[in-house]
Amino acid sequence: MNSISANDLKTKGVSAIDRALADQPEVFVTVRGQTKYVVMSRERYAHLRGCELEAALAESKADLDAGRFVKESVECHIKRLAKLTV
Repeated sequence: MNSISANDLKTKGVSAIDRALADQPEVFVTVRGQTKYVVMSRERYAHLRGCELEAALAESKADLDAGRFVKESVECHIKRLAKLTV
């Protein structure tokens, strides 16, 4: 994966990001030689976020199918949570 230094970002601005993303979906931003951030297009972020939500939905459906859930009133739920945090 390509990278942009924080200094290049300061001096060249968004054009440095545009150039780096021209041929790659994500780009690292390095600060003092250490990778600190990842930059991507809004479209790429939306795609990854959608994948994350689909995975969470699949996990929830698997939990329901396997019976890993609790059906209770709000009051019982709050009491059960209070016991978990003590």
